[in-house]
Amino acid sequence: MKPLVIANWKMNPPSRTSARDLALRIARNIRGARGVEVAIAPPFPFLETVRRAARSVRLAGQDVFSKPEGPFTGAVSPPMLRDLGVSYCIVGHSERRRHFCETNESVNQKVKALLAAGITPVVAIGEDAGEANAVVPKAIATELHGALAGVPRRLLRKIVVAYEPVWAISTNPGARPDTPDNATRRAIYIRKLLAKMAGGRIAEGVRIIYGGSTNAKNAASFIADDIRGMDGVLVGGASLRADEFGALVKAVAARRRRP
Repeated sequence: MKPLVIANWKMNPPSRTSARDLALRIARNIRGARGVEVAIAPPFPFLETVRRAARSVRLAGQDVFSKPEGPFTGAVSPPMLRDLGVSYCIVGHSERRRHFCETNESVNQKVKALLAAGITPVVAIGEDAGEANAVVPKAIATELHGALAGVPRRLLRKIVVAYEPVWAISTNPGARPDTPDNATRRAIYIRKLLAKMAGGRIAEGVRIIYGGSTNAKNAASFIADDIRGMDGVLVGGASLRADEFGALVKAVAARRRRP
């Protein structure tokens, strides 16, 4: 199983030209990185621009609406993303929950809609600062069960779970990255939850990635050598610096991976 690195550009950069230049530089800087899968999630207006500029990477959406079409002003549907060549789509990010009133129920609807369209949902979950030191944060189970409620077992292997504790996101005050050991414990817990939902074999096939203040120096330390830990990283601010992101991808690629 290849590690997965997703660049979440959020609401950056400011122009199509900037997006094209950044995508071109990223594609150049990750050249030669073997055994790693890379995806870029730009703002919606730049999806086509990035697709053309960085054909060696996968394309990802930052969000989606749960309906395929209709009178939903400002919404973007899974079929629209699929038509643009999108392979992955982030849903449930804490910034969407905080600023746009996302709920577990709306995330669940988006997961089902993406699966129906043949796009891999990247389900973001994670506790806030109040549970940072909890052995078993309640938010992880609540958000995971809420996002995947009613999803057929056979389809659960098609999702990616992104564990991104809110307190570790670099744009939040006082943010700090999680420790690799704690992230591994979280991955083990998430996989146990998935095993209860769908069985051990399916749970073992689900990729779990870490997000939260990742950079070229620490990203590889989150990648496990075996099934116990993380299978990749979700990268925010560092993905806006092509040199930094390129070094990050190569560091992740250098990690020995489980088959």
